[in-house]
Amino acid sequence: MTLNPTIIRNVLRYISGALVAKGLIGADTGTALAVDPVIIETVTVAAGVMLGSVTEVIYAIAKKMGWRT
Repeated sequence: MTLNPTIIRNVLRYISGALVAKGLIGADTGTALAVDPVIIETVTVAAGVMLGSVTEVIYAIAKKMGWRT
């Protein structure tokens, strides 16, 4: 399974939009977060690592508890 950077870009747009709406960041910063390819790639890699790690932890717990894997 691969993560689609388009999905990550859309998630970043929603998050940055919410932060701008709340006044936590400026509009220029929000735009930079949503369109910067380096940030998008970094978040995509981080999300992939996080999802893989969570999967492995859940698998280890299932094995330890004797659940069907």
